[in-house]
Amino acid sequence: MYNLFTDVRTEKKLREYMNLRTDIKDKLDKLKQNPRKANGDHQLHGKLKGKWACWLGSNIRLIYIIDENSKTIFTDGVGNHKIY
Repeated sequence: MYNLFTDVRTEKKLREYMNLRTDIKDKLDKLKQNPRKANGDHQLHGKLKGKWACWLGSNIRLIYIIDENSKTIFTDGVGNHKIY
């Protein structure tokens, strides 16, 4: 299992989304189990190369970085598709 770390800005947005959609907590739990196959996870390219993204809802995306050495997922942003 991986640990999930968020910055203050991302944490605030995640809480807002979690108040709107109860299934996001389950999706974050799945992400911690397997950050590469949980919620339509995919590697990003271009200026976001090295980062991953997944779907938390119909129009909610989470961008994150996986650190295999520490088994940690660092969130980089959450929002609609425009965050790419």
